[in-house]
Amino acid sequence: MDSHIFLLLTSFILILLSISNASTISNQKIQESFPICIAKQSKTLIPQNSSTTNTNFFTPKSPSYTTIFESTAQNLRCSSPSMPKPILIFTPSSESHVQAAVICARALGNIQLRLRSGGHDYEGISYTSQLPKRSSPPFVLIDLRNLRTVHVSIPENAAWAQAGATIGELYYRISQKSRTHGFPAGICTGLGVGGHITGGGYGALMRKYGLGADNVIDARIVDAKGNVLDRKTMGEDLFWAIRGGGGGSFGVILAWKVRLVKVPLIVTVFTVSKIVDQQDRQGGNKILEKWQKVAHKIDENLFIRVIIQPTNNNDNKTRNIQTIYSALFLGGAKKLLETTNAGFPELGVTKNDCVEISWIESVLYSVGYPRNTSPAVLLQVGPAPFRSYFKAKSDFFKQPIPEDGLNGLWKVFLEEESPIMIWTPYGGIMSRIAESETPFPHRNGVVFMAQYLTTWQSDNASVRSERYGWMRRLYGYMGGYASKFPREAYVNYRDVELGMNRGRFGNTSFVDGQKWGVKYFKGNFKRLARVKSTVDPDNFFWHEQSIPVLPLGM
Repeated sequence: MDSHIFLLLTSFILILLSISNASTISNQKIQESFPICIAKQSKTLIPQNSSTTNTNFFTPKSPSYTTIFESTAQNLRCSSPSMPKPILIFTPSSESHVQAAVICARALGNIQLRLRSGGHDYEGISYTSQLPKRSSPPFVLIDLRNLRTVHVSIPENAAWAQAGATIGELYYRISQKSRTHGFPAGICTGLGVGGHITGGGYGALMRKYGLGADNVIDARIVDAKGNVLDRKTMGEDLFWAIRGGGGGSFGVILAWKVRLVKVPLIVTVFTVSKIVDQQDRQGGNKILEKWQKVAHKIDENLFIRVIIQPTNNNDNKTRNIQTIYSALFLGGAKKLLETTNAGFPELGVTKNDCVEISWIESVLYSVGYPRNTSPAVLLQVGPAPFRSYFKAKSDFFKQPIPEDGLNGLWKVFLEEESPIMIWTPYGGIMSRIAESETPFPHRNGVVFMAQYLTTWQSDNASVRSERYGWMRRLYGYMGGYASKFPREAYVNYRDVELGMNRGRFGNTSFVDGQKWGVKYFKGNFKRLARVKSTVDPDNFFWHEQSIPVLPLGM
């Protein structure tokens, strides 16, 4: 080999080694310096289990690192070995710890912070990175699991819930103070309060009372300067932005103050299953067609969602479509039957289908707990019980899908081994709230929202590729019937295939951001970017789909 070329190659290798070594030293320095800085900046002490070891910091070498990291990670796809992981996990025990984390991250060179409350982020960007490892900067995970206090005040008709509490904990604490109060948020009780409400937060009470974000009356947040702000000190623009503008863009949510809503002593639930037979699809299709026409117009006290999945035929060789109609009615069975018989008789709901229970019992029913399960089960903290590898997308529909469209859908649907769709009705108060009231814009004119899911059970690249391919085919097919200009999507069902901020170290682009931002927020996206430019002009809080700052002059 020519000596000149040899010297060039040697120099190049030495440079690469020096860069790699510098990165390693940098990561080690962060792991050493960050806890020291936190201890100096925080107004409250950090617990220690020895003179040298504290219980709030975990590096990849810590025995508990993997346990803490995976404990609330819902999507196993996002915690696979190939995904970038945090160089440090910090579990703050006080608001002062969170303040210190922001101050120290800035002081040590604008270290990226990722913020996790419940771990249900569909793309895992609250606790890992979707960027390639070569362009993903080191980051610290702020896991808010220790900030989970819930204080309910029935005289005030309100509750303060810290960001690390689950929706189930909030529901339980409300039920312990009153049998006639509730809160309109998610059906899945393991959702973290902090992140759930930042995206809107819908559930079985949405047609009567709106979203979780529609019922927030105050909040506490740590901004990009490390200040703790409430509604008064943050101002109405930022307060607007955090109630539906997505998590991780404007600061660290510490707690929400939410308005409680009235629920009757007795509510009624039912689950009715219908089969769309491959040989005779007319019956099942007709019922689903009718649901699309009435579910958003029927009495707003009635919420009927549809869970769609394949089911094996009697011969175990062919599959049919199973449509499961799961409902909550704010009232007794007699009134419910009057409502369904008048507005949706095709479903054939009978008295035997109806179960009269309390509101908190309906929460357990919707999740699938057996009857007579104690509501205290909602306080259990641990690994998510239904974890799997999955990919999801979402759509909003403003017109019913006709029967020929449904038949085409079933063909695509049955190509997949384990597909699920969940159709959620809109209407009711959702149609009376203006699109600009909060960043969540999917309001008047929406008939239903659809969530598409495919799951698998192993970290296998070929299986993942097959599942992604099917999901894209399904999404492509549904594009003929879903909303258009833009094709809307739900930010809490994040989908990085819609677009990502790809700039290294927070170099986001408003133009690129519009690819996904307009789908999530429609006309509210520009206002969100304007708020971002005001409260975080340096773009300290960023991730793959964070709100970008506006370009100069816009």
